Amino acid sequence: MIGYVTLGTNDLERGAKFYDAIAAEMGVGRMMDFDSFIAWGKMGGAPGVALTKPHDGQAASVGNGVMVALEAQDKDQVQRIYDIALAHGGSCEGAPGPRGEGFYAGYFRDPDGNKLNAFVMG
Repeated sequence: MIGYVTLGTNDLERGAKFYDAIAAEMGVGRMMDFDSFIAWGKMGGAPGVALTKPHDGQAASVGNGVMVALEAQDKDQVQRIYDIALAHGGSCEGAPGPRGEGFYAGYFRDPDGNKLNAFVMG
């Protein structure tokens, strides 16, 4: 079972604004907040997302084939999360829409290039 997902960043302040906005739409806030690490979610709740400066001091880079999927309440929230992402420095990787039977998603990258989606099943 996944407890949380951590993504790297080279600009924690910029990334925090991006994830603060998405977390607010999803009804959660910061559950951990340190100088080089912030995590969003609810302690004891569903898995959270964290953003960190790499511990080894090297530049953060994007993993090829790596993606974090954020479960939305409905198609309207998929659209809102996607719009919030783009309004906060994200870039489009595929506008919200059906992606096969029973799966609806919008794909985007955060300001550091990490790939995410917002999705709903059914």
